Formats: sequence, structure tokens, C-alpha cells
Amino acid sequence: MDSQAKLQGTVHSLYRVVVGLLFASHGASTLLGVFGGAMGKGGTVPFGTWPGWYAAVIQLAGGILVLLGLGTRISALICSGSMAYAYFVVHQQIALHPLQNGGELSALFCWSFLLIVVLGPGPLSVDALISRARTRTAPARVETA
Repeated sequence: MDSQAKLQGTVHSLYRVVVGLLFASHGASTLLGVFGGAMGKGGTVPFGTWPGWYAAVIQLAGGILVLLGLGTRISALICSGSMAYAYFVVHQQIALHPLQNGGELSALFCWSFLLIVVLGPGPLSVDALISRARTRTAPARVETA
């Protein structure tokens, strides 16, 4: 592997880690009241409240899974979908443009997670580690004529 490909893989993986960490932080603030609490106003969202509590569960669990690079593509797809839902159901009701409706984060997270779905977790991930371990332990195939 050349140095440019290695650098790209590292940056790709770091991008996934940062996006996952930021997303998990949103979920933690809403569910656990940390980092200023729900919407920066302290406190938490009541258990089972639609859609806030469910969105926060997706943010925390999905963010952690993406951060680790474990089940990355499916986790990122669910996270992307939840942000698309947030944008079109919550923000677009106010105005079309994200700067007018407060939906910049929803749009950015939606597209960031979609990029992760397409590109995968990168080389520095639990998924890549599992894949490498399976390759090393896979029995050799016997070719028959």
C-alpha cells in the first residue's frame, strides 16, 4: 500500500470516528443530560417520547457503533435515515432552506452518514479488524478440475 492510500484510509477512518463521536454526543446529551442536556437546556427527554427519545437512542447507539466501526454501514444508514426524517418532518415545516429552518446539523449528519454507508468504515475499524481475522482463519479452498 502506498503512502497516499494509507493516508486516505487513515483520514477516512478518522472522519468516521469524528462523525460518530459528535452524533453519540447528541444522543448522550438528550438521554443522559450530559453536555448541557437536551437541546442545551439541561435535563433529558422523557422515556419513550416520540420522536425525541427514539432519535436520541439512535444517536447514542448508532453514533457509538459508527465511531467504533462496528456494523458500520447498517448503523450509518439508520443514522442517515433518522436525520433525513428530522429534516423533512421537523425542520422543513418551518422553511425549505436549512439556514432558515435550523436544519443544518440534520442535513450535514444525513449526508455525512450516507457517505459512510457508501465508503464503508475504513481500515481503522472493528469491521476491518474482523474482516482481516476472518481472512487469516478461513480454510484454504481446494480447486478441483
